[in-house]
Amino acid sequence: MLTQTISATTTKVAPACHAQTPPFADQFSVIARCSGVVATEFSYKKEEEIYGEDEPAEYVYQVIRGAVRTYKLLSDGRRQIGAFHLPGDVFGLDPDSTHRLTAEAITDTTVRLVKRRSLEAAAGSNVQVAHHLWTMTASDLRHAEDHMLLLGRKTALERVATFLLEMDRRLAKAGMMALPMCRRDIGDYLGLTLETVSRALSQLNDQGILAFSSARQIVLRNRQRLADMDA
Repeated sequence: MLTQTISATTTKVAPACHAQTPPFADQFSVIARCSGVVATEFSYKKEEEIYGEDEPAEYVYQVIRGAVRTYKLLSDGRRQIGAFHLPGDVFGLDPDSTHRLTAEAITDTTVRLVKRRSLEAAAGSNVQVAHHLWTMTASDLRHAEDHMLLLGRKTALERVATFLLEMDRRLAKAGMMALPMCRRDIGDYLGLTLETVSRALSQLNDQGILAFSSARQIVLRNRQRLADMDA
């Protein structure tokens, strides 16, 4: 686990905090450069656990390369994925002293870590750091609320449409989405079976709304029709 291997990595303390307000996606990078905040990079192999449910929440993380899923195992053995974290995303901002979810690397992944205690100390003395942390926490809450609505009120096809629009916004380059997660992951995120996800994607393909370049590479041909499903 991280607490056993972190001493083998290189740490650095940045000399000062930027005065300018950064783009939202890079706020954590600015915090990591603040005086007194120790940032460390660490790499995980595909499917390797980053932290487990109920483990001490000692660090906050930012994805540098790769992708991470956070999930909870239900009492009947099913897995509910709460979020996918992609390059630039921050995770591990738990309100309590322990993690509510488990975090795993979906692919080979590198993350930036900052000790939670150093973040709390920096926020106590720097209003800019406090504001950035509040903004990121509010974003996590908004995502959780949107996800709850998706699971509770949308049909299977609407859920897949919502997911594709989210990934299109976060991943698409030159019109192509290269999904790091498999269809089983997508199903566990949307509260659907693997078969239902595959059937919905095939339906969207048959309707000309999307096309597959490979199993995980998708081109959206008609975003407006997809958005109409998500409305």
